[in-house]
Amino acid sequence: MRREVPIAVTFVAGILFLLDYFIKIPYVSENVVGQFLDWAIIIAAFALILGAANLLRIHIQKIIKGKKEWWNSVILLVAMFVMAIIPIIWTQQNAVYTFLFKHIFENLNGTMFALLAFYIASAAYRAFRIRTKEAAVLLVSAVVVMLGATPIGAKIWSGFPEYSSWLQTIFTTAGMRGIMIGASLGATVTALRIIFGIDKSYFGGQ
Repeated sequence: MRREVPIAVTFVAGILFLLDYFIKIPYVSENVVGQFLDWAIIIAAFALILGAANLLRIHIQKIIKGKKEWWNSVILLVAMFVMAIIPIIWTQQNAVYTFLFKHIFENLNGTMFALLAFYIASAAYRAFRIRTKEAAVLLVSAVVVMLGATPIGAKIWSGFPEYSSWLQTIFTTAGMRGIMIGASLGATVTALRIIFGIDKSYFGGQ
């Protein structure tokens, strides 16, 4: 029963959601599927609490044991509690939370993405080394796209923005559609395997 009941619940829930997506059945859509969605929200909230508790446990242990760069754990925990408690205390017109979000979180977010630019440039250097014809095409396309996206590229040649837009509209869109189709097919196959009990990974790998 410990295995059969979860498989049966997963099967029923999956079939109901599939039917609700393609065929709107009044009673099923409004009551049964709605209840499942409410339960999913509650489970997600508990999962968020468990994730925060696990994060708290890991970093408290790191602080107590005095591991390398333990002060980063202190900063993380203080920031987590401040951003979680302030909206609970001041629920209306929360100027403190808005100030922290706009002037601290957004700036830190921008800094993180600015640092990622160096890693992207390093990866691009390794990827664009011309060893094959395909790498040469990739290099030329990347240079055209980058020059077309910057003001200096338009000053060098007015055709860079036009060809950059053409490459992104035609080839990038086609590639992204191929990736999305592949990801969608993979997600569909995985969902069907779980619904019909073929994939039992939610039992913990048993």
